[in-house]
Amino acid sequence: MINFYDIAYFLGLGLSCPFWLLRPSLRRKVFAAFSHRMGQVAPRSSRQPAVLIHAVSLGEMNATRGLVDRLRQLRPDLHLILSATTDTGFARAQELYGKEPGAITIIHYPLDFSSAVGRVLDNLRPAAVVLMELEIWPNFLRQCANRNIAVILVNGRMTAPSFRRYWLIKPVVARMFQRMASLCVQDQTNADRFADLGAFGDRIRVTGTMKFDTATVTDRVPGDAELAAAVGLKPGQEPIWVCGSTGPGEEQIVLTQYRQLLAEHPTLRLAIIPRHPQRFGEVAALIASQGFDLLRRSAQSKIEDRKSGIPPVILGDTMGELRRFYSLATVVFVGRTLVDLGPRQHGSDMIEPAALAKPVIVGPCTGNFADAMSRFRAASAMIEVTTSDELRKAVARLLSDPIAASAISQHAQQVVTNEKGATERHAQIILSHLTPIP
Repeated sequence: MINFYDIAYFLGLGLSCPFWLLRPSLRRKVFAAFSHRMGQVAPRSSRQPAVLIHAVSLGEMNATRGLVDRLRQLRPDLHLILSATTDTGFARAQELYGKEPGAITIIHYPLDFSSAVGRVLDNLRPAAVVLMELEIWPNFLRQCANRNIAVILVNGRMTAPSFRRYWLIKPVVARMFQRMASLCVQDQTNADRFADLGAFGDRIRVTGTMKFDTATVTDRVPGDAELAAAVGLKPGQEPIWVCGSTGPGEEQIVLTQYRQLLAEHPTLRLAIIPRHPQRFGEVAALIASQGFDLLRRSAQSKIEDRKSGIPPVILGDTMGELRRFYSLATVVFVGRTLVDLGPRQHGSDMIEPAALAKPVIVGPCTGNFADAMSRFRAASAMIEVTTSDELRKAVARLLSDPIAASAISQHAQQVVTNEKGATERHAQIILSHLTPIP
């Protein structure tokens, strides 16, 4: 039987090859994809029922933790398969689950060629596939349907720009949605968008977002005192402004506003933790170029010879410590929200600092956390700014009015507590598509 999607993919690959063959970075990326993502996985020998959970990248893989734990509690006989599209997502899966090869299999998500998808499904034999958020491919869904494998979308959301793009190919999208057994979406707005694009209404369920479940509600984080000592911070004795998951353009804004804030709050300390590790060197150079002393967390060295009377700016250039930095903060700014970096990067996780009862400031670009922001907004639990000047004024206001700052932070933490439970709802829906334990 002719597969028109395969033909389209090969044509697209052939037509674009002069472009990616001549660019070394793209050439390496394409060759790596064909090396790792053509479905070359070892057959699974176990007869246990299996569930494949697909998480595109780092953020989605982190969100699998609670779901994986709950599924294993409810169905100890399950074999779980974790797949990722990006290298960072795959590496994170190895960190989280690589020590249990007998119970959990980690694979690269196959390219959407029917042969690659078929090899993965035939070799691993999942009874159900769980898609974290929204990454759908026509061959994958068709191959699952041909094998009676239930496909369940969890944490489902669709931004307005995505909805407009999908509308242009509605017949194709509708067919894909109609092949899914359940679509668990974050709120009613998303439910309406999926329905408008052809998903069957009786398969759409509003279940909330698991991002609230992955955040631990607490006032302190293990290891935060050791971090403070290593970088010379004194929480409780000096105000600390933590800017987490920042993106290009935001560090410059933060440094400019920090210099002005020092006039009113001379003991204010600043810690910047960029979103992507590959930018650590770039941000370090920027901090130095602005005339600030720099203390890199990775170096763990105190600055003896200061070039200025201003305390050194701390660069969080290690992995896995953002939450500890948030735990030390007096005020938090969550990055990738003030500078528009494109719809796919609209917002970083503001739920983590909210769960730690920190007053949080975000910019206007929070589309990737629209459901969470609607909850925080309704509870007056987060400060939103649109300009660099508004950012400075918001920080100054929170530093000058600790009672107001405390009220905002307590409201934010309460929102996180109230919104927990999506993981349990998702787990029950996933299990409803499996054969019960005899």
